[in-house]
Amino acid sequence: MRRIVFCDFDGTITVEETFVAVLKNFAPELSAKLLPEMYARRVTLRQGVRQILESIPSSRYSEILEFTQIQPIRPGFVELLDFLEFQGVPLVVISGGLRGMVETVLDSLVQRVHAIHAVDVDTSSTHLKVISPFEGGTELIAKVQIMSKYPAYQKIAIGDSLTDLNMALEANVVFARDRLAEYLDEHKKLYIPWDNFLQVRDYLVKLWK
Repeated sequence: MRRIVFCDFDGTITVEETFVAVLKNFAPELSAKLLPEMYARRVTLRQGVRQILESIPSSRYSEILEFTQIQPIRPGFVELLDFLEFQGVPLVVISGGLRGMVETVLDSLVQRVHAIHAVDVDTSSTHLKVISPFEGGTELIAKVQIMSKYPAYQKIAIGDSLTDLNMALEANVVFARDRLAEYLDEHKKLYIPWDNFLQVRDYLVKLWK
C-alpha cells in the first residue's frame, strides 16, 4: 500500500470517551481507583483495562451496547471516508475498547472501513472475559503490532489519548488532540492539532496534492 490511515475510536470517532464512560458506569469503584493510575502510567493499560472489564458481569453486556448506541460520531467522519475512498486509501480502526461498541456506533459505516481491531469479550461465564489477539507490552491492543501488518510508505495516525501514543510515535503523520497531544509534546513528536474530521480531510487534501 502507498498510504494507510489508522484511526482510534473512543474520543476520536466518537465525540465523547465512550469506553471510559462505559468503565465508569459499569465498574465505578474499580474505575475510580485504576483510571488515574493508568493515565499516570503507574498501571499499564493491559493490566488496568483487563481488571476493570473482567469485574463486569456478563449479564450486563447488552446494557453496555445499548449505552454505546446513543454516542454521537465526531463531525466530518463520513466526509473523510468519502475522500479516502476517492483516493483509494484504506482506513483501519484500532480501538483499545470493545469491538461490539465500535460496530454498534459505526452501524452501516462498518462496511466502509478497511478493518476493525479491538478487544473481544467472552460472555459465556459469569463475568466478562477479555480476548485480545494483539495483546503485548503495556497494551491490551498493541497498536504498533497491528500497524506492522499493513505495509505502507506513509502511515497516518488519528487519536486523542494514551492508548494512541505508541501508534502516534510509529506514524509518519499524526493528528492529535486532548491527552495525546500532551503526551506527544513530552516526546517532542510533531503532530497536527485537530478537532473534527473535516480538518483532517482538508489537511490531507493539501498534503497529497
